[in-house]
Amino acid sequence: MIEENASSPKTALAPQPPLAHDAARSFLAALAVVSALAGVAPAQETTQYPGPSQLPNPYRLVEGWPALPKSMNGGRWGEVIRVHLDAKGKVWVFHRCFNVVPAGSATCLGQGPANPPILVFSPSGKLLKSFGVGLFAYPHGFTIGPDGNLWVTDVNDQESILGMSARNASGVVMGEEVLKLSPEGKVLMTLGTEGVAGTGPDAFDRPTSVAVAPNGDVFVSDGHTPNKFGTSRVVKFSKDGHFVKAWGRKGSAPGDLNEPHDIFVGGSRGLVYVADRGNSRIQVFDQDGNFVAAWKQFGQPSSVFVGRDDTIYVGASFRDPSAKKGELRGITVGNAIDGSLKAFIPDPADLDNVIRGTSASGIAADSSGSVFAADVGAHNLRKYVKVK
Repeated sequence: MIEENASSPKTALAPQPPLAHDAARSFLAALAVVSALAGVAPAQETTQYPGPSQLPNPYRLVEGWPALPKSMNGGRWGEVIRVHLDAKGKVWVFHRCFNVVPAGSATCLGQGPANPPILVFSPSGKLLKSFGVGLFAYPHGFTIGPDGNLWVTDVNDQESILGMSARNASGVVMGEEVLKLSPEGKVLMTLGTEGVAGTGPDAFDRPTSVAVAPNGDVFVSDGHTPNKFGTSRVVKFSKDGHFVKAWGRKGSAPGDLNEPHDIFVGGSRGLVYVADRGNSRIQVFDQDGNFVAAWKQFGQPSSVFVGRDDTIYVGASFRDPSAKKGELRGITVGNAIDGSLKAFIPDPADLDNVIRGTSASGIAADSSGSVFAADVGAHNLRKYVKVK
């Protein structure tokens, strides 16, 4: 139950027999057709991409943003998991109730009414409102639908955490569900079965994130590790909550998934982008689940966001022997159509002081290109603006 960002080593591919080569050529040919129809370039193994340290960083950190009131945990953040912007530019933050334990998977249990998990800030960084006390044990996924309603996930699968019961006032274990909330915090819809892990159309196996298409269809990335059934999939629902389909299984082949940690539907083509963390790649699908592309040049991703201008932002880590703890973390910025890389914003946190947790576990960007990052490990909320 940690948000750890441990890159897995690359493995060499074993020689394939002729029939396997023929099958691979057939698959690549089919992939090229699907990718061409979607207008997205598939990853080519021969393509050479610059490493993160070779990319420019045209962004400046905004110091002292936002203004977290001293009345809330003394003005200090705990684990921050997601950040998104609404149509009016207000900044919505999903965090773990200012808690930092267990490290990387802090719980909201026992935090009380003074520590609400959902905060709303003005664009200038002033706190406008807060709510959500008692709804979550282990906050994880969060987004804002086109109608302004909120969608959130709780990945808790334990009856107790640190000796505290995870049961709500009704006696049901919180977690394993996706909630649709009004902007005031009223529960409008529930997907999954609260407190019950499963792999069918009415249950989740630790749902990590949620995304909403312009037409209201809902996409859930399911399978935070460790989980009961080894699930790694995407589940699609209609806007009224009816199950449509699911795709993906645990594996490393194109279309397979291994801990899909974040999901976003966006860009000019409305494609589905998945942070396939266990496989150290971004995978791209159309909204029917057809595989389009797999990109490893963005690092090992924990979060993904795609702007209307087809800029993709990925919170990721890279193996780098010269960096602290042998790892370089930050936000990789690129093109959501062809997978090319544009920039890299290095994580300002001192990794020697970050025991567990990822850099930029949640990302959002506004129309002017300002970037917002939610930090689990560094216990912070950041804003970057482009340097002109």
